Amino acid sequence: MPEEDLVDVKFRLYDGSDIGPFRYSATSTVDMLKQRIVSDWPKGKTIVPKAVNEVKLISSGKILENDKTVGQCKVPFGDAAGGVIIMHVVVQPSLAKTKTEKKVDDSPRKIVCSCSIL
Repeated sequence: MPEEDLVDVKFRLYDGSDIGPFRYSATSTVDMLKQRIVSDWPKGKTIVPKAVNEVKLISSGKILENDKTVGQCKVPFGDAAGGVIIMHVVVQPSLAKTKTEKKVDDSPRKIVCSCSIL
């Protein structure tokens, strides 16, 4: 594969730490990058993606779509020789899971009012 078809990508996590950089073909999809992120997620982090659909990648202020290629995500200044594209990683747990994990307090509440009438 010609050198110009390879792109260096680093993934910036919520706490400022990085995964990578890794070298990808310009034809690699965003979905492939997300799979790599989930499989290489650092141990000991408080937030951990359980599946690819919980990961969002942001590059140049835009949320990247799964079917886009790395080549399509490059911005003109990312073409500089030796440049590494930094993509920000956002973990967003699936909505169904967060609803089931929330505790609901159904206990009756006592309303206390300390009103004084003059």
